[in-house]
Amino acid sequence: MSDLRPAAVIVLAAGEGTRMKSSIPKVLHTIGGRSLVGHAVRAARGVQPQHLAVVVRHERDQVAPHVLGLDAAVVIADQDAVKGTGRAVECGLEALPADLAGTVVVTMGDTPLLTAETLLGLVRAHEDAGGAVTLVASTPPDPTGYGRVVRDAEGGVQAIVEQKDASPEQLALREVNSGIYAFEAALLREALAEVGTDNAQGEKYLTDVVAIARGRGRPVHAHLVADLWQTEGVNDKVQLARLGAELNRRTVEAAMRAGAIVVDPATTWLDADVTIGRDTVVHPGTQIHGASTIGSDCVIGPDTTLTDVEVGDGASVVRTQAELAVVGPGATVGPFSFLRPGTRLGAGGKIGGFVETKNAVIGDGAKVPHLTYCGDAMIGAGANIGAGTIFANYDGVTKGRTEVGAHAFVGSNSVVVAPRTIGAGAYVAAGSAVVSDVAPGQLGVTRAQQRNVDGWVARRRAGTASDTAAREASADPAAVDPQSTDTEGGTR
Repeated sequence: MSDLRPAAVIVLAAGEGTRMKSSIPKVLHTIGGRSLVGHAVRAARGVQPQHLAVVVRHERDQVAPHVLGLDAAVVIADQDAVKGTGRAVECGLEALPADLAGTVVVTMGDTPLLTAETLLGLVRAHEDAGGAVTLVASTPPDPTGYGRVVRDAEGGVQAIVEQKDASPEQLALREVNSGIYAFEAALLREALAEVGTDNAQGEKYLTDVVAIARGRGRPVHAHLVADLWQTEGVNDKVQLARLGAELNRRTVEAAMRAGAIVVDPATTWLDADVTIGRDTVVHPGTQIHGASTIGSDCVIGPDTTLTDVEVGDGASVVRTQAELAVVGPGATVGPFSFLRPGTRLGAGGKIGGFVETKNAVIGDGAKVPHLTYCGDAMIGAGANIGAGTIFANYDGVTKGRTEVGAHAFVGSNSVVVAPRTIGAGAYVAAGSAVVSDVAPGQLGVTRAQQRNVDGWVARRRAGTASDTAAREASADPAAVDPQSTDTEGGTR
C-alpha cells in the first residue's frame, strides 16, 4: 500500500443537508455506530494519505471538533461563501502545503459505505493510466439526481453534466458520476482557478475540471464500481435508514463469516466496530453497539442491548441492558438485568434476574442473584448477596461505597447503608439494616425479636377463610380462645 499512498485525500463535509430536515448537521447523523463523516474519514485514512483534509462550513462549530475527535491529524479547511464542490476542493487545497504534488483523492462526507479498498482501487487505476482525472462511476437503476458521465467515441470521459444542466439526451444516460475522484494535484489546482459559476445553480462545480482537463488534451478516465452502495450518498432520513440497514446487513454477515452464530440476522444489529468471537450465539432481538467485544462460545440475548461492553469467553448475557461494563469469562447475567457504567463482573460470577448494578466490582465467583440494587460496591470473590438486598449508596448529598469481603454472605432483604465494610467470611442475617461495619467472621443482625401471638386470627379475623383454615389445622380447636382481650401482641 505504501507505493500507492496518495498525496492527499480531501473529504467534502461543508453542505447544509437541508433535505435531512434536522437540527443535527447531515454529516453528524450516524449509522453503524459512526457518524457519516466518521465513515468517510475512516475510509480516507485507510489509504494512508500523506495529508487528510476535511472541508467544513455548515455548523462548523459542531462538525470540526467532532472530526478532530475522530482523528486529531486531520486538517480542517473552511469553505467560504462561494458555493459548490469545486470551491470546497479549492479551499481544501489551500489548507494543504502549496508544493503538494501527486495524486489528490476527493471523497464525500455522506457516502458511508465507501471503503478504503475501493479508494485504493481508484488510486491504482488512476496512477496506472497516468491520467489527469479519474472519477468513480456507477450505473444505478435510477440515475435521477446524479451528474451524467458523457463519453467520447473512444470511450474516454468527455464531460460530466449535472442533472439540472443536462439535455434530454444526456438525461437518458445511465452512467453517473459518484462525486469521488482522483486528480493530478497540479492540474487540479490550475483548473479550479479557471472554474466559474455560470450555471443553473450559480456554483463552482468540481465537474468542470473534467472539461478543462479535456481541453488541455489531458486524459480523463472513469473507474466503474459495481457495488452501487459504496457510491450512494445520504440526502434525507429515508436514505439514512436505508444505508444503515445495508451496512448492518454487511456487518452481521461479516461476523457470521468470522465464526459467530447469528440466529436471526434480521433482528440483530451490530455497530461497525463490534467484534464477536467464534461460536458465540447471538439470539434474536439483540443490539450490540459501540466498541463492544464479545468473546468466543458466549450466549448473547435474546432481547439484549450492549453498548461498549466487554464479554469474556463462555459468558452468558440474557435479556440484559448494559453499558460500559465488563462481564468476565464464564459469568452469567440476566434475565432482566441492568448493568450501568463501571460494572465489572469477575470470572464465573453471576448477576441474576432483576438486578441493577452501577460502579460495582463483583469478584470471581461472586453472586448477586436476584432483585438487588448493587451500586458503588466492591464485592469480594465467592461472596453471595441475597435476594432483595439494597446497597443504600446515596444519602441525598454524597455517594457512599460498600465493601463486602471474600466469601461473605448477605442475607435476603437486607439494606446496607453506605459507607460500610462487611469483612471476609462475615454473615449478615436476612432482613437486617446494616448501619455499622461487620468484622471478618462476625454475624451482623439488626432486627427485633419475633413474637407469635396466639389466637390473633380467631379474635381479629373471625369467620374468615383464614380463621376456618387455622381451626381445621389446629391440633386442639377448642384451645383457640376468641374471647381473649390481649392486644399487646404477646404470647400467652
